[in-house]
Order: sequence, then structure tokens, then C-alpha cells
Amino acid sequence: MTEEKQTNKKLRHKFWQFFWRSWAIQTSWNYEAQMNMGFMYGMAPTIDEIYGKEPATPEKLDKKKEAYHRHMAFFNCTPQLTSFVLGLSSAMEEEYAANPDTFDPDSINGVKTSLMGPLSGIGDSLFQGTIKIVAFGLGIDMAHQGNIFGPILAMLISIVPSALVTYWGGKWGYLEGKKNIQKLISNGTINRIMSLMNVIGLMVIGAMIATMIGITTPVKFGKSFVLQKTLDSIFPQMLPLAFTMVMFYLIKKKVNTGWIMAICILGGILLSVLGIFK
Repeated sequence: MTEEKQTNKKLRHKFWQFFWRSWAIQTSWNYEAQMNMGFMYGMAPTIDEIYGKEPATPEKLDKKKEAYHRHMAFFNCTPQLTSFVLGLSSAMEEEYAANPDTFDPDSINGVKTSLMGPLSGIGDSLFQGTIKIVAFGLGIDMAHQGNIFGPILAMLISIVPSALVTYWGGKWGYLEGKKNIQKLISNGTINRIMSLMNVIGLMVIGAMIATMIGITTPVKFGKSFVLQKTLDSIFPQMLPLAFTMVMFYLIKKKVNTGWIMAICILGGILLSVLGIFK
């Protein structure tokens, strides 16, 4: 087998790793860091390939531990688009291993963090909010008419686009990362991209806060003063934003997730019973 064929075979194996392991991204989902263990599972083959499953030197062992620890950071993204982040992160890990003196490893998690918000906003809207609704809308309609192909069609419409995006996302992320990542970092483009992605991510998060957190207050004083109307006139969706900022503060203070959930559940029930929130 020629060297080129061996290289292509190795790349195809890597792309299928991104594909299959991104489908398992939620198998170890947790409240503290969400998909971090699933992402680490997807990165493990690349890290093992770079540093060896049994590193020969203490330096390589330290670098391997560092890489494992790096990818145990918080991660949450639409599963179908996770393969793109896996491919890009793998390319960046290989670049760091090849050029440790010129490549900043912190940029790896920086890129991951910057991509999470925009990709989740796009991916959730496309796959959860559009494709699945169309697929199962058609499938249910056919099944209601007694057509056995209804559920089959629904699954095909759901699975085929997901599979194509997952495979090609990992492949594109890796190849583009290998080709352009050093140039993007050296000329500062990667920092501009990260800044832009952060802005888009914050816009998505802001929209989610406004639409998904339904906290209002029924408090009234007399016949004319309605507190909710007053708050809306000052700052629409003020209460959902305030609630989100309180949760963010607790997370930054490293309050246990179990306590945060208890505060949300018990606090919500108590404030609802008292007539403060609804």
C-alpha cells in the first residue's frame, strides 16, 4: 500500500471516529459540565495517537494529562454539530504537539467556547425545531392513514440529514483546521472570529432567556398599579434576566448544582404560593 493510500485510510478512520463518538456525546451528560465527558471521549483517540497510550517520557505523560484535563471543561452543543468542533479541536491539538513553543493551548478551549453558542443556536433550530417537526409531521399523517411507511419515513428524514452533517462536519473541521489554523492564529484572524462568535453566542443566549424563562409577577397595588406592566415598561423581560443572573452568580461562586436546582424548585414553589411570581 502506498504512503498516500495509507494516509487517506488513516484520515477516513479519524473522520468515522468523529462521527461515531459525536453520536455518543450525551451518554455521560451531567449538570456540572454537561457534555464534557462525551467530548473527552471523542478527543481521546487523537490525544492517545499524539502522545501514545503509554507515554514513553514523563514530559509526554504530563502533556497527555494536560490535554485530557483541557477537554474536561464545560461543553454543550447540538450533537450533530459537535463533530465539527471535535475535528477542529483535534487539528489544533496536533498543531500544539508539533509546535508547542509557538502555539497557545488556551486557544483550543477558547475556540470551543466561542463555537458552542452559535452552533447550538443554529443546530437546535435546524434539527430540533425544523427537521424533526417536518419529519414526524409527515410520518404521523401517513401513519394516521394506516400507511406503515409513516414511521419509516419520519426516521429517514430525521436520521439522513443528521448523519450527513455529522460526518462532513467532522471532516471539514479537521481538514480546515489542519490547513488554516496556524495562519489564522498568526495573523490574528482567530481572535476576531472568537470575538464574533462570542457576540453571536450572547445574542442567542439573550433570545433564549427572553423566550424560554417564563417568570412574571401578579403583584398589584390598588386598581391601577400592575407591577408586571411597570417592569415591562422599564425593561422588558426583566425578571427572567434577573433570575438568570442570580443563577450565573451562584455558578461563578461554585455552588453545588444540586443546591441550585433545589433553590429553583423550592424557591419557585414558595414564591408562587406567596403570590409573588407566577
